[in-house]
Amino acid sequence: MKGDHPEGATPLTPSEEEGLIPGHITRRSELNELEQANILDAETWLLTRKRRGSPLEPLFLKTLHRRMFGNIWNWAGHYRKADRNIGVHWPTISQQLELLCREATTWRDDHAFTPDELAIRFHHKLVWIHCYPNGNGRHARLAADLLVMEMGGSRFSWGGDANLESPTEVRKRYIEALKAADQHDHRALLAFARS
Repeated sequence: MKGDHPEGATPLTPSEEEGLIPGHITRRSELNELEQANILDAETWLLTRKRRGSPLEPLFLKTLHRRMFGNIWNWAGHYRKADRNIGVHWPTISQQLELLCREATTWRDDHAFTPDELAIRFHHKLVWIHCYPNGNGRHARLAADLLVMEMGGSRFSWGGDANLESPTEVRKRYIEALKAADQHDHRALLAFARS
């Protein structure tokens, strides 16, 4: 699967690729299918049992990532240990995530933004921190969904529930919206999340 990364995806290091648990995976499409099945299991866990914790808690976010990818990658739920083309310097991940969670809690408590905008800003910063070797976008989208639902809103559609892991026009719009948010313009990401 080396070099088999969709545009905008962060390539894994060789040691991270060795963390693949199922030995039969040879193509990106097989990996995507297996990851999607694991994510659906995580969503079932989230929505059918009384969970403890909030998406505004770093420990819960680590548990969520492990639930989403733990049957696929042996490093699921563990912060990355190398710098990437995106994300904060890896030794600062824990600190940056703590800051984000505190900031978003203040936004929520002070009613600084509508629930949708708060969740989108949280999503953007979570992607920007880029905590994990893989799955950051999917993890941040599910965390944003949980956050907006905690505030009484409904889940986002994220471009009509398109497969954002494949190189499509919808993925391109998502990446462009994230880049606009990097420039402090969250309108495109907010519109994309509800499209």
